[in-house]
Amino acid sequence: MRELNVTGSIVALLHEAINPNLVQTIENTPAFIHGGPFANIAHGCNSVLATKMAMSCSDYCITEAGFGADLGAEKFLDIKCRKAGISPVLTVLVATAQALKMHGGIDVAEISKPNVEGLKAGLTNLDKHITNLKAFGQTVVVCLNRFATDTDEELELVKEHCEAQGVGFAINTAFGEGGKGAEELAHLVVDTIEKNPSAPLNFVYEENDDIVTKVEKIAKKVYGAGKVVLRPAAKRDLQRIKELGFEHFPVCIAKTQYSFSEDAKAYGVPTDFTITIRDFVINAGAGMIVAIAGTIMRMPGLPKKPQAENIHVVNGVIEGLS
Repeated sequence: MRELNVTGSIVALLHEAINPNLVQTIENTPAFIHGGPFANIAHGCNSVLATKMAMSCSDYCITEAGFGADLGAEKFLDIKCRKAGISPVLTVLVATAQALKMHGGIDVAEISKPNVEGLKAGLTNLDKHITNLKAFGQTVVVCLNRFATDTDEELELVKEHCEAQGVGFAINTAFGEGGKGAEELAHLVVDTIEKNPSAPLNFVYEENDDIVTKVEKIAKKVYGAGKVVLRPAAKRDLQRIKELGFEHFPVCIAKTQYSFSEDAKAYGVPTDFTITIRDFVINAGAGMIVAIAGTIMRMPGLPKKPQAENIHVVNGVIEGLS
């Protein structure tokens, strides 16, 4: 911007655009949209401003923290909630039968087919997420997003498993039925909050822990890692972080969303693995340190044929947005 001499112009454009957007669903439910980067490469949740605005004007405020309890939830709770001084009264853990079958060792090409045994094997992955959330002091309910290929036997199996764990369970069909498809979940959420709200948050690490300690606590307590290894570049970054006085910053680990480990193919619940930190990135403005784990690409590329090529205006109507 500086080279083009348009810094002032860009600031003028962002002066209002940087505020949260108030939008609505097709059923007229209001929602604030403000930020929301992916949890595998960033903090994975919307802004504190948008969340507090929603909390101030509604009885129930629902916010998303993407990519599981090991990424989205951990960062939402350890970073955002800590800094914002807020504490959720309930966590909804979203799952699918297909994802459970994948974590149960079923080939991705086969997960849409009925497979009760594969589903059973994948429940250990769900249990690990539940355990992680409970360690934060959260009351948990499981929401299963139903696909057309899911069988009643598979869904009943997950329901019985959750009930045995003392965890609420609801099937969600909102994608196809709108609000009607989420009524069961909504009633479960309200009832659980009234009867068994979450305890005050129990953070994974303390603010005065050094950066390496924070990473190790997340890796071992949340992921199930056996040890953390720092590459030479990461060690050099640590020295700079210390020199700048940023060791009190929370840590945001950039890691694959497909596994608790840094190996995207290590499904289920791997244990005693090594987390390798390639380097650290200082996000001074945001007030956090990003630790790069494994070989993850932080800037996802476009597909060979991006959706933009399919968007056209035909007789005044926009086509190709879906």
